[in-house]
Amino acid sequence: MNVHAGALAKAHDFDEQTSAFARDVIDDLSQHPKRLSPKYFYDAKGSELFEAITRLPEYYPTRTELGILQERAGEISAIVPDGAALVEFGAGATNKVRLLLNRCAVGAYVPVDISGDFLNAQADALRRDFPALDVYPVAADFTQRFALPGAVAAMPKVGFFPGSTLGNFEPHEACAFLRSACAILGRGAQMVIGVDLEKDQGVLYQAYNDAAGVTARFNLNLLDRINRELGGNFDTSEYRHRAIYNSERHRIEMHLISTKAQKVRVLDRSFSFRPGESIHTENSYKYSLGRFTALVHGSGWTHRESWTDAERMFSVHALVAEFEPTAVLWSGVPFKALDPSPDA
Repeated sequence: MNVHAGALAKAHDFDEQTSAFARDVIDDLSQHPKRLSPKYFYDAKGSELFEAITRLPEYYPTRTELGILQERAGEISAIVPDGAALVEFGAGATNKVRLLLNRCAVGAYVPVDISGDFLNAQADALRRDFPALDVYPVAADFTQRFALPGAVAAMPKVGFFPGSTLGNFEPHEACAFLRSACAILGRGAQMVIGVDLEKDQGVLYQAYNDAAGVTARFNLNLLDRINRELGGNFDTSEYRHRAIYNSERHRIEMHLISTKAQKVRVLDRSFSFRPGESIHTENSYKYSLGRFTALVHGSGWTHRESWTDAERMFSVHALVAEFEPTAVLWSGVPFKALDPSPDA
């Protein structure tokens, strides 16, 4: 980490969450090549833009996963014990979790998300629609260790991680996330997780380069957020959204490309950009069923079952935690998710 980032954040008297944002931005823009963590996509505006993305005709993951959850609802709900605490990592809109809540005798729902305002609004809507359900929102970065509410301590735990968010981690980070989730939920916990599958590159390209430009606005909003919250002076008209498929690494890459030579200030730091220079903002790995199963078995979980749509575009998996949470060793080196977003 850049040695000046902490002091800069402290000098501007930010709260803890904004200070972390400041430190990460200063650190990431100081790297070569430059990058920004996509977990910061999801301020209120970014969350709204992402929900708009999920409704685009080109964006297949949301509707495909919803179809799997609806078609296989009985089988999926059978793994959820009565009275369980359902813990959703990176909770976004509630259309997916509602499918489980309608079918399962859940004792409590614990949505976890970095965007506190969006999280609380969704929690309030669930309380209105499920008045008998205890809802305990946790505003936290779910890629880091966090504590569950004491009210759910004695309940059996079921993790819920829909969307293709796991694919936004580097493989070693995905493994670290699964291990941390195992530690948080405990031995014998269940996990229901969505994973995007490898497919035709043209389909992938269109999904991340939609004709309406919503994904471009979502990507550029990260620079707008830096301007709003950290006093940056990015001119977003001088950056272009680019999403490409890296076939060797089985991933979509999202970038923001500088259209000219320019200098940008964030807090008290200046960053120079060459024409065509990239800020790498997101990866989205696409898995085969075999590669995902191998990842699971190296991460403290036992793979229980998989469900896919007829075209094998997307997959939903049931996992079982296989070790005690105290067995998880933390190296002391924090991992940063390359896309923690609630990729619905």
